[in-house]
Amino acid sequence: MILEYHKQILALAIFLLLFGCITPFLMALRVVESTFLLNFLSFGASVLGLFLGVASIAGARTVQKGKSDREDHYK
Repeated sequence: MILEYHKQILALAIFLLLFGCITPFLMALRVVESTFLLNFLSFGASVLGLFLGVASIAGARTVQKGKSDREDHYK
């Protein structure tokens, strides 16, 4: 699945990472009340976004390398 939809997964990863960074900032400014659930959600979004971003970039590289290998094979 990651190989087929790596661009969409990368966009989701960027959203999750931004959510995981902006939420603690808003809690520090006391715009949003800091709760255990929101802290845990923010941390989970950051970790999941980082994991999905790395997996998506690796998937994109695998697809790109596969295309170049097929091109080199027929030369």
